[in-house]
Amino acid sequence: MLIDWSRCPVLESKPDTQGGAWVFRGTRVPVTAILRNLSELSVPELAQEFPSVRPEQITDLLEFIARSAEPLPLSA
Repeated sequence: MLIDWSRCPVLESKPDTQGGAWVFRGTRVPVTAILRNLSELSVPELAQEFPSVRPEQITDLLEFIARSAEPLPLSA
């Protein structure tokens, strides 16, 4: 299953910002920058490394990804 990034409220994609890549709303920081550094940095450290991204935005992103990985409920 692919993640529908358009459903994540802390992200946006605009053709004139980072070539349309998904970035944190109101910033130019791509989601991939956070995800690539997540294994080495904590949320506070990520927010320090990327100061235009608030820690809450990172936490919201991670919660969105976790929810996206949950199985869909079975239809009755």
